[in-house]
Order: sequence, then structure tokens, then C-alpha cells
Amino acid sequence: MELNKAAWVAAALALGIGGLFAHGQIPAGDAASRQVLKTAAVEYLYPEQVTVAAGKASDVTLHFRVAEGLHINSHTPKDEFLIPTTFSIPDGVGVRLEQASYPAGEDFTLPADPTTRLSVYTREFTIQARIVASPGNHLLEGKLHYQACNSNACMPPKTIPVAIDVIGK
Repeated sequence: MELNKAAWVAAALALGIGGLFAHGQIPAGDAASRQVLKTAAVEYLYPEQVTVAAGKASDVTLHFRVAEGLHINSHTPKDEFLIPTTFSIPDGVGVRLEQASYPAGEDFTLPADPTTRLSVYTREFTIQARIVASPGNHLLEGKLHYQACNSNACMPPKTIPVAIDVIGK
């Protein structure tokens, strides 16, 4: 029995699409690597509340922790294709981010390529945020955007909330 050209194309397309879905089901790396990538990569620690002078620029130190076995790119990664860690505050919440100062990253080399050095954050790090708040109580949800990796794989970029109650007096 002979198949026409359209049937061959349909069969090839079905196999190709099936292959794409099957690829997503293949576990990447060893069990330990998969478990590390399931953990919360970055946790916002504190402060939960700050009181600042209304209408004046005030410095607030934000504390974060990177999960053990993971690293995230610093704010100034060494390659332009790497995703930098950034902090932001949305407009219209009564608090404006005037600037954010980030720590220098630590040098990190991957076991598979010891010639390449990355600039990363590990363990705990802080971001110095200079904010200006209008008078009143502002429950804001800032955002930390980052990409976490272990020595074998990277997770998709992620944005976590940074909830702070800012009181402008």
C-alpha cells in the first residue's frame, strides 16, 4: 500500500511533535541535580517594615538568601547573554526606587569549563535600595528578578515578591 505525499508529511509532523513532548519528559542530570532545582532558589529575608522620612531619599538594606548548592548571576554578569539580578518597585505605590546598589559578584567557575569565570551571588547578599516615600503607610511589593543555576543546569528566570511595609512620616 502506497501513502501519498500529504500522508507522509502528516506522519513526519506527528512524529516530530511527539518527539518534542517526549523530550520534556526525560529527566535531566542525576537525582541530586533535579532535587536542587525544585527548591526555592532565593528567599527574601528582611526588612518587613521600615519607617522613612516622607519625601526624602532613604536607604533601605534588603537581605536575601540563595539556596545551598545554587548561585544566581550578579547584577553585572560577565557575559551579555546572562540574566542579571535586578530589584524594582512598581510605579504608583507611594514609594519610588531612586536607585539600587548591588554587591560585587563572586567569581565562580563551572567544573565543565574552568576557563570561564562567572560573576554570581551565593549564600546571603544585600541590595541597598534608595527609596522616596510619600506620607502614609504603603504596603509595597517590590520584585527581585534573577536566574538560578547549579553547576549542571539553570532554571528559567524568575521574579519573586519583596513585600515591605513602608511608613512615610
